[in-house]
Amino acid sequence: MGGDEIKEAGEVRPAEKLLAQGHGALSDGELLTVLLRRGVMGVGTFDLGQQLLRRFGSLGALGRCSVAELARLKGVGSAKALQLAAAFGLASRLSSECVRKERIDSPERVFQLLGMEMRALTKESLRVVLLDTRYQLMRVEEVSRGTINESIAHPRDIFGPVFTAAAFAFILVHNHPSGDPSPSEADRRLTTRLNEAARLLQIQLLDHVILGTADNGRTPWFSFKKLGLL
Repeated sequence: MGGDEIKEAGEVRPAEKLLAQGHGALSDGELLTVLLRRGVMGVGTFDLGQQLLRRFGSLGALGRCSVAELARLKGVGSAKALQLAAAFGLASRLSSECVRKERIDSPERVFQLLGMEMRALTKESLRVVLLDTRYQLMRVEEVSRGTINESIAHPRDIFGPVFTAAAFAFILVHNHPSGDPSPSEADRRLTTRLNEAARLLQIQLLDHVILGTADNGRTPWFSFKKLGLL
């Protein structure tokens, strides 16, 4: 019998707790326990979930691991790695689904739309969020995929999708794989160039948002508009 199957007197297993009280009553480790289902010889599922959280520091960091990376971890393997990846993928889609019919006019909304997906990327991705006259989402298009710390794009590549979709406004978004959303000098120069071009073309560049992670308690995004730089 595995360690996760031994129930101490008075102990409520996470699965039973979930059934009785809902997911809000469970800790991150307990939710991982339900997802992983069984541990390995000498390691209960709850212990495995706690070990994963200690190793990576947060669910966000764990969610950025690829299936191959997860599968190499002791006690995880291919089957559990696929379960974890699928769970994080569904969470990302649910987060973006909730904001698709709302006004996307703040970095918080942009993070809700794209944050969970883009923080898992190992290279920079530069995207345009195309908006209608009510600032509701038309679609998101990737303009370029860069190296580990740089995304390369020409202004014409950025404005192309805006013209094609006849968008009223757009938000430029890219991620920093390091997790730190602070802008580089290249980010600042690109934003200045795009803002000048947008004014000439009479297109509304609503914001340039850089996405990072919430690890270490920091704000997981940087907004040029909110800091008065746009």
